[in-house]
Amino acid sequence: MKKIDWYIFKRYLITFTAMLFMFIPIGIIIDVSEKINRMIENKVAIKDVLVYYYGFTIYFANLLFPIFLFLSIIWFTSKLANNSEIIAILSSGISFTRFLRPYIVGATLVSLVTLLMGFFILPDASEKYWGFRYDYLRKNVEIRQTTDIFRQVKPNEYLYVSSYNGSSKTGFDFIYEKFNDNKLEYKLYANRVKYNEKTKDYTLFNYVKRTIGKENDIIERQEKLIRKFDFEPDDLAPTIYAAETMNIFKLVKFIDKERAKGSSNLDIYLVVLYKKFSIPVSAFILTIIAVSVSAMKRRGGMGINLAIGILVAFSFVFFDKIFGTLAESSSIPPFLAVWFPNFIFGILAIYLLRNARR
Repeated sequence: MKKIDWYIFKRYLITFTAMLFMFIPIGIIIDVSEKINRMIENKVAIKDVLVYYYGFTIYFANLLFPIFLFLSIIWFTSKLANNSEIIAILSSGISFTRFLRPYIVGATLVSLVTLLMGFFILPDASEKYWGFRYDYLRKNVEIRQTTDIFRQVKPNEYLYVSSYNGSSKTGFDFIYEKFNDNKLEYKLYANRVKYNEKTKDYTLFNYVKRTIGKENDIIERQEKLIRKFDFEPDDLAPTIYAAETMNIFKLVKFIDKERAKGSSNLDIYLVVLYKKFSIPVSAFILTIIAVSVSAMKRRGGMGINLAIGILVAFSFVFFDKIFGTLAESSSIPPFLAVWFPNFIFGILAIYLLRNARR
Protein backbone atom coordinates (compact mmCIF):
# COMPACT_ATOMS: atom_id res chain seq x y z
CA MET A 1 0.00 0.00 0.00
CA LYS A 2 2.97 2.33 0.39
CA LYS A 3 3.22 2.90 -3.38
CA ILE A 4 -0.44 3.85 -3.52
CA ASP A 5 0.00 6.12 -0.48
CA TRP A 6 2.90 7.89 -2.16
CA TYR A 7 0.96 8.12 -5.42
CA ILE A 8 -2.06 9.76 -3.74
CA PHE A 9 0.14 12.01 -1.57
CA LYS A 10 2.01 13.32 -4.64
CA ARG A 11 -1.26 13.91 -6.52
CA TYR A 12 -2.62 15.76 -3.49
CA LEU A 13 0.30 18.20 -3.32
CA ILE A 14 0.84 18.57 -7.08
CA THR A 15 -2.84 19.28 -7.82
CA PHE A 16 -3.12 21.75 -4.94
CA THR A 17 0.04 23.57 -6.05
CA ALA A 18 -1.16 23.60 -9.68
CA MET A 19 -4.48 25.06 -8.55
CA LEU A 20 -2.66 27.87 -6.76
CA PHE A 21 -0.44 28.66 -9.76
CA MET A 22 -3.45 28.57 -12.06
CA PHE A 23 -5.78 30.89 -10.13
CA ILE A 24 -3.35 33.37 -8.56
CA PRO A 25 -2.22 34.82 -11.94
CA ILE A 26 -5.91 35.20 -12.85
CA GLY A 27 -6.47 37.11 -9.61
CA ILE A 28 -3.46 39.34 -10.33
CA ILE A 29 -4.70 40.08 -13.88
CA ILE A 30 -8.16 41.02 -12.60
CA ASP A 31 -6.66 43.21 -9.86
CA VAL A 32 -4.35 44.97 -12.34
CA SER A 33 -7.24 45.67 -14.73
CA GLU A 34 -9.23 47.25 -11.89
CA LYS A 35 -6.44 49.38 -10.43
CA ILE A 36 -4.17 50.27 -13.35
CA ASN A 37 -5.80 53.68 -13.90
CA ARG A 38 -5.40 54.75 -10.26
CA MET A 39 -1.80 53.51 -10.24
CA ILE A 40 -1.04 55.65 -13.29
CA GLU A 41 -2.85 58.66 -11.81
CA ASN A 42 -0.84 58.38 -8.58
CA LYS A 43 2.42 57.78 -10.50
CA VAL A 44 3.23 54.64 -8.53
CA ALA A 45 6.78 53.35 -9.00
CA ILE A 46 7.21 49.92 -10.59
CA LYS A 47 9.12 48.78 -7.51
CA ASP A 48 6.14 49.59 -5.27
CA VAL A 49 3.78 47.79 -7.65
CA LEU A 50 5.94 44.64 -7.59
CA VAL A 51 6.12 44.73 -3.79
CA TYR A 52 2.34 45.13 -3.66
CA TYR A 53 1.75 42.11 -5.89
CA TYR A 54 4.12 40.03 -3.79
CA GLY A 55 1.89 40.83 -0.82
CA PHE A 56 -1.24 40.36 -2.93
CA THR A 57 -0.16 36.86 -4.03
CA ILE A 58 0.30 35.60 -0.47
CA TYR A 59 -2.76 37.43 0.86
CA PHE A 60 -4.96 36.18 -2.00
CA ALA A 61 -3.72 32.58 -1.62
CA ASN A 62 -4.43 32.64 2.12
CA LEU A 63 -7.86 34.21 1.59
CA LEU A 64 -9.03 31.56 -0.90
CA PHE A 65 -7.01 28.70 0.56
CA PRO A 66 -10.12 26.60 1.41
CA ILE A 67 -11.46 26.87 -2.16
CA PHE A 68 -8.14 25.95 -3.78
CA LEU A 69 -7.60 22.99 -1.45
CA PHE A 70 -11.14 21.66 -1.76
CA LEU A 71 -11.34 21.89 -5.55
CA SER A 72 -7.92 20.31 -6.05
CA ILE A 73 -8.87 17.28 -3.93
CA ILE A 74 -12.27 16.98 -5.67
CA TRP A 75 -10.53 17.14 -9.05
CA PHE A 76 -7.91 14.43 -8.67
CA THR A 77 -10.03 12.15 -6.44
CA SER A 78 -12.86 12.25 -9.00
CA LYS A 79 -10.37 11.24 -11.68
CA LEU A 80 -9.28 8.30 -9.54
CA ALA A 81 -12.92 7.29 -9.08
CA ASN A 82 -13.78 7.64 -12.78
CA ASN A 83 -10.79 5.46 -13.68
CA SER A 84 -12.07 2.85 -11.19
CA GLU A 85 -8.79 3.13 -9.25
CA ILE A 86 -10.53 3.70 -5.93
CA ILE A 87 -12.83 0.72 -6.48
CA ALA A 88 -9.76 -1.46 -7.11
CA ILE A 89 -8.06 -0.19 -3.95
CA LEU A 90 -11.11 -0.78 -1.73
CA SER A 91 -11.83 -4.17 -3.36
CA SER A 92 -8.40 -5.37 -2.33
CA GLY A 93 -9.51 -5.28 1.30
CA ILE A 94 -8.27 -1.80 2.16
CA SER A 95 -10.72 0.08 4.39
CA PHE A 96 -11.89 3.57 3.47
CA THR A 97 -10.21 4.91 6.62
CA ARG A 98 -6.91 3.38 5.52
CA PHE A 99 -7.43 4.78 2.02
CA LEU A 100 -7.84 8.22 3.61
CA ARG A 101 -4.40 8.10 5.30
CA PRO A 102 -2.29 9.77 2.54
CA TYR A 103 -4.89 12.53 2.31
CA ILE A 104 -4.54 13.20 6.03
CA VAL A 105 -0.74 13.23 5.71
CA GLY A 106 -1.07 15.75 2.86
CA ALA A 107 -3.51 17.84 4.91
CA THR A 108 -1.02 17.79 7.81
CA LEU A 109 1.77 19.12 5.60
CA VAL A 110 -0.47 21.81 4.10
CA SER A 111 -1.71 22.80 7.58
CA LEU A 112 1.83 23.16 8.94
CA VAL A 113 2.87 25.32 5.98
CA THR A 114 -0.30 27.42 6.33
CA LEU A 115 0.28 27.78 10.08
CA LEU A 116 3.88 28.96 9.65
CA MET A 117 2.88 31.31 6.85
CA GLY A 118 0.13 32.78 9.02
CA PHE A 119 2.55 33.24 11.90
CA PHE A 120 5.50 34.80 10.05
CA ILE A 121 5.10 35.32 6.27
CA LEU A 122 1.49 36.51 5.89
CA PRO A 123 1.94 39.47 8.31
CA ASP A 124 4.72 40.96 6.16
CA ALA A 125 2.70 40.33 2.99
CA SER A 126 -0.40 41.90 4.58
CA GLU A 127 1.56 45.01 5.52
CA LYS A 128 2.68 45.45 1.91
CA TYR A 129 -0.79 44.67 0.59
CA TRP A 130 -2.79 46.98 2.90
CA GLY A 131 -0.13 49.69 3.01
CA PHE A 132 -0.15 50.03 -0.77
CA ARG A 133 -3.96 50.08 -0.95
CA TYR A 134 -4.30 52.82 1.63
CA ASP A 135 -1.33 54.86 0.40
CA TYR A 136 -2.29 54.88 -3.29
CA LEU A 137 -5.79 53.50 -3.77
CA ARG A 138 -7.85 54.53 -0.73
CA LYS A 139 -6.45 57.85 0.36
CA ASN A 140 -9.79 59.19 1.58
CA VAL A 141 -10.73 56.13 3.62
CA GLU A 142 -10.28 56.25 7.39
CA ILE A 143 -8.15 53.34 8.59
CA ARG A 144 -8.04 54.26 12.26
CA GLN A 145 -10.45 54.84 15.08
CA THR A 146 -10.60 58.63 14.89
CA THR A 147 -13.30 59.71 17.37
CA ASP A 148 -13.89 59.26 21.10
CA ILE A 149 -10.61 57.47 21.75
CA PHE A 150 -10.11 56.26 25.32
CA ARG A 151 -6.92 54.43 26.34
CA GLN A 152 -5.30 53.12 29.50
CA VAL A 153 -1.62 54.04 29.11
CA LYS A 154 -0.41 52.60 32.42
CA PRO A 155 -2.17 50.80 35.28
CA ASN A 156 -3.20 54.13 36.85
CA GLU A 157 -2.98 56.50 33.88
CA TYR A 158 -5.67 57.16 31.25
CA LEU A 159 -6.11 59.44 28.27
CA TYR A 160 -8.93 60.58 26.04
CA VAL A 161 -9.15 62.53 22.76
CA SER A 162 -12.41 63.48 21.09
CA SER A 163 -10.91 63.17 17.59
CA TYR A 164 -7.61 62.21 15.99
CA ASN A 165 -6.02 63.04 12.63
CA GLY A 166 -3.59 60.28 11.63
CA SER A 167 -1.90 62.18 8.80
CA SER A 168 -0.97 65.18 10.95
CA LYS A 169 -0.70 63.10 14.16
CA THR A 170 -2.88 65.60 15.97
CA GLY A 171 -5.53 64.98 18.63
CA PHE A 172 -8.23 67.34 19.87
CA ASP A 173 -9.75 67.82 23.34
CA PHE A 174 -6.91 65.89 24.94
CA ILE A 175 -7.38 64.73 28.57
CA TYR A 176 -4.77 62.85 30.60
CA GLU A 177 -5.53 61.59 34.13
CA LYS A 178 -3.31 59.94 36.75
CA PHE A 179 -4.75 58.10 39.75
CA ASN A 180 -3.17 56.98 43.01
CA ASP A 181 -5.04 54.43 45.15
CA ASN A 182 -8.16 55.06 43.07
CA LYS A 183 -7.95 58.78 43.80
CA LEU A 184 -7.28 61.37 41.14
CA GLU A 185 -3.76 62.77 41.55
CA TYR A 186 -3.75 65.21 38.61
CA LYS A 187 -5.51 65.91 35.34
CA LEU A 188 -4.08 67.46 32.18
CA TYR A 189 -6.15 69.14 29.49
CA ALA A 190 -5.25 70.62 26.09
CA ASN A 191 -7.57 71.59 23.29
CA ARG A 192 -4.98 70.24 20.83
CA VAL A 193 -1.99 67.87 21.08
CA LYS A 194 0.50 67.22 18.27
CA TYR A 195 3.20 64.55 18.04
CA ASN A 196 6.70 65.68 17.00
CA GLU A 197 8.35 62.87 15.02
CA LYS A 198 11.90 64.23 15.23
CA THR A 199 12.00 64.84 18.98
CA LYS A 200 9.54 62.04 19.89
CA ASP A 201 7.54 64.29 22.17
CA TYR A 202 4.19 66.10 22.16
CA THR A 203 3.21 69.75 21.94
CA LEU A 204 0.14 70.65 23.99
CA PHE A 205 -1.76 73.82 23.08
CA ASN A 206 -3.81 75.76 25.68
CA TYR A 207 -2.43 73.45 28.34
CA VAL A 208 -4.09 73.22 31.77
CA LYS A 209 -2.92 70.99 34.63
CA ARG A 210 -4.98 70.50 37.76
CA THR A 211 -3.18 68.85 40.69
CA ILE A 212 -5.48 67.64 43.44
CA GLY A 213 -4.45 68.92 46.91
CA LYS A 214 -5.69 68.06 50.38
CA GLU A 215 -7.32 71.43 50.81
CA ASN A 216 -6.83 73.38 47.58
CA ASP A 217 -6.13 72.28 44.03
CA ILE A 218 -3.16 73.69 42.12
CA ILE A 219 -3.91 74.85 38.58
CA GLU A 220 -1.20 75.51 35.99
CA ARG A 221 -1.86 77.13 32.61
CA GLN A 222 0.37 77.58 29.57
CA GLU A 223 -0.38 78.55 26.02
CA LYS A 224 2.00 75.87 24.72
CA LEU A 225 3.92 73.09 26.46
CA ILE A 226 6.24 70.38 25.14
CA ARG A 227 6.15 67.12 27.06
CA LYS A 228 7.02 63.43 26.62
CA PHE A 229 4.48 60.65 27.21
CA ASP A 230 4.84 56.88 27.36
CA PHE A 231 2.71 56.23 24.28
CA GLU A 232 3.14 56.51 20.53
CA PRO A 233 0.58 57.86 18.06
CA ASP A 234 0.02 54.31 16.78
CA ASP A 235 -0.74 53.28 20.36
CA LEU A 236 -3.29 56.08 20.50
CA ALA A 237 -5.07 55.05 17.30
CA PRO A 238 -3.61 51.94 15.62
CA THR A 239 -4.64 51.18 12.05
CA ILE A 240 -7.63 48.88 11.62
CA TYR A 241 -5.45 46.33 9.84
CA ALA A 242 -2.58 46.59 12.35
CA ALA A 243 -3.10 43.06 13.71
CA GLU A 244 -2.77 41.52 10.26
CA THR A 245 0.75 42.94 9.88
CA MET A 246 2.22 41.39 13.05
CA ASN A 247 3.81 38.00 13.58
CA ILE A 248 2.26 35.76 16.21
CA PHE A 249 4.49 36.97 19.08
CA LYS A 250 3.96 40.68 18.40
CA LEU A 251 0.26 40.09 17.87
CA VAL A 252 -0.23 38.46 21.28
CA LYS A 253 1.61 41.34 23.01
CA PHE A 254 -0.32 43.89 20.96
CA ILE A 255 -3.68 42.35 21.94
CA ASP A 256 -2.67 42.36 25.62
CA LYS A 257 -1.81 46.06 25.38
CA GLU A 258 -5.05 46.89 23.54
CA ARG A 259 -7.08 44.93 26.10
CA ALA A 260 -5.47 46.91 28.92
CA LYS A 261 -6.25 50.15 27.05
CA GLY A 262 -9.89 49.23 26.58
CA SER A 263 -9.62 49.31 22.78
CA SER A 264 -12.92 49.23 20.89
CA ASN A 265 -11.18 47.28 18.10
CA LEU A 266 -10.16 44.38 20.35
CA ASP A 267 -12.59 41.92 18.73
CA ILE A 268 -11.12 42.69 15.29
CA TYR A 269 -7.64 41.81 16.54
CA LEU A 270 -8.86 38.64 18.27
CA VAL A 271 -10.49 37.45 15.03
CA VAL A 272 -7.11 37.78 13.27
CA LEU A 273 -5.40 35.81 16.06
CA TYR A 274 -7.92 32.96 16.14
CA LYS A 275 -7.99 32.62 12.34
CA LYS A 276 -4.27 31.86 12.34
CA PHE A 277 -5.19 28.59 14.06
CA SER A 278 -8.63 27.87 12.61
CA ILE A 279 -7.64 28.05 8.92
CA PRO A 280 -4.96 25.30 9.17
CA VAL A 281 -7.46 23.06 11.00
CA SER A 282 -9.97 23.59 8.18
CA ALA A 283 -7.54 21.76 5.85
CA PHE A 284 -8.35 18.47 7.60
CA ILE A 285 -12.09 19.08 7.60
CA LEU A 286 -12.23 20.08 3.94
CA THR A 287 -9.99 17.17 2.94
CA ILE A 288 -12.32 14.64 4.57
CA ILE A 289 -15.40 16.25 3.00
CA ALA A 290 -13.80 16.41 -0.45
CA VAL A 291 -12.67 12.77 -0.41
CA SER A 292 -16.02 11.56 0.93
CA VAL A 293 -17.91 13.45 -1.79
CA SER A 294 -15.71 12.50 -4.75
CA ALA A 295 -14.46 8.98 -3.93
CA MET A 296 -17.52 7.27 -5.37
CA LYS A 297 -18.15 7.01 -9.10
CA ARG A 298 -21.25 8.97 -10.15
CA ARG A 299 -23.40 9.02 -13.24
CA GLY A 300 -22.72 12.69 -13.86
CA GLY A 301 -19.00 12.06 -13.67
CA MET A 302 -16.51 14.66 -12.52
CA GLY A 303 -18.86 17.54 -13.32
CA ILE A 304 -21.27 16.61 -10.52
CA ASN A 305 -18.42 16.31 -8.01
CA LEU A 306 -16.96 19.68 -9.03
CA ALA A 307 -20.39 21.32 -8.73
CA ILE A 308 -20.79 19.92 -5.21
CA GLY A 309 -17.20 20.92 -4.40
CA ILE A 310 -17.68 24.51 -5.54
CA LEU A 311 -20.92 24.78 -3.54
CA VAL A 312 -19.34 23.43 -0.34
CA ALA A 313 -16.11 25.45 -0.70
CA PHE A 314 -17.88 28.75 -1.29
CA SER A 315 -20.32 27.96 1.54
CA PHE A 316 -17.35 27.50 3.88
CA VAL A 317 -15.78 30.80 2.81
CA PHE A 318 -19.19 32.51 3.12
CA PHE A 319 -19.71 31.23 6.68
CA ASP A 320 -16.13 32.16 7.57
CA LYS A 321 -16.54 35.75 6.37
CA ILE A 322 -20.03 36.24 7.79
CA PHE A 323 -19.16 35.04 11.28
CA GLY A 324 -15.85 36.89 11.24
CA THR A 325 -17.71 40.12 10.43
CA LEU A 326 -20.32 39.42 13.12
CA ALA A 327 -17.57 38.95 15.69
CA GLU A 328 -16.05 42.31 14.76
CA SER A 329 -19.32 44.27 14.85
CA SER A 330 -21.62 42.49 17.33
CA SER A 331 -21.63 40.81 20.72
CA ILE A 332 -20.74 37.32 19.39
CA PRO A 333 -17.49 36.15 21.07
CA PRO A 334 -14.65 36.18 18.50
CA PHE A 335 -13.47 32.68 19.43
CA LEU A 336 -16.94 31.20 18.88
CA ALA A 337 -17.47 33.10 15.61
CA VAL A 338 -14.11 32.09 14.13
CA TRP A 339 -14.41 28.39 15.04
CA PHE A 340 -18.13 28.00 14.28
CA PRO A 341 -17.64 27.25 10.53
CA ASN A 342 -15.09 24.54 11.41
CA PHE A 343 -17.55 23.08 13.92
CA ILE A 344 -20.46 22.99 11.44
CA PHE A 345 -18.40 21.62 8.56
CA GLY A 346 -16.68 19.22 10.95
CA ILE A 347 -20.06 17.65 11.71
CA LEU A 348 -20.73 17.50 7.96
CA ALA A 349 -17.34 15.79 7.45
CA ILE A 350 -18.15 13.11 10.04
CA TYR A 351 -21.56 12.46 8.46
CA LEU A 352 -20.15 12.18 4.92
CA LEU A 353 -17.25 10.00 6.08
CA ARG A 354 -19.65 7.51 7.71
CA ASN A 355 -21.71 7.32 4.53
CA ALA A 356 -18.59 6.90 2.39
CA ARG A 357 -17.42 3.96 4.54
CA ARG A 358 -20.64 2.15 3.74
